[in-house]
Amino acid sequence: MTLGILGSGSGSNMQAILDAIASGTLDARVALVLSDNPDAYILERARSHGIESGVIDCHGFRTKFPGDAQRETANRLKAAGVELVCLAGFMRMVKRPLLEAFPGRIINIHPALLPAFPGLEAWKQALDAGVPETGATVHYVDEGMDTGPVILQETVPVLHGDTTETLHARIQKVEHRIYPAAIRLIAARSAVR
Repeated sequence: MTLGILGSGSGSNMQAILDAIASGTLDARVALVLSDNPDAYILERARSHGIESGVIDCHGFRTKFPGDAQRETANRLKAAGVELVCLAGFMRMVKRPLLEAFPGRIINIHPALLPAFPGLEAWKQALDAGVPETGATVHYVDEGMDTGPVILQETVPVLHGDTTETLHARIQKVEHRIYPAAIRLIAARSAVR
């Protein structure tokens, strides 16, 4: 399966995907990595692995993902032969132009057990709510904020004395395990069709 990855930050989830590919536990190839942040470390990770990468021009908007930028992103992904788009810490809402270009083929990783705690800093939301457990979710992307159908989830206990940093670090370990696993599930389903 040919993957395209969109990210805004360090790219640790992309690295987990690349590690799974390298170990032979995920039969996939990352063809293109794009970021809305020209300084994002995910771009350096892509370059160091010899993966084509580039910057998404959002015309100076801090959070908005303009339609023309989404169309350009879709065109670049299609030109690279991407079959599945993986959001890895991508901090903009994907809307119709990109969703229509890749219907049912865009997935995201979220640091909570959706539908609980959608949006930003979900680990902080979980701590503030005093829940006994949270986790990580891989889900399909739709037009809502973390509302698409769940592909895979795993729980993470909230421990006495947890800080936002300790809880987030434990959630990230789970994310790094379940994101490649979810891609394997999708690839297996695609092969059956």
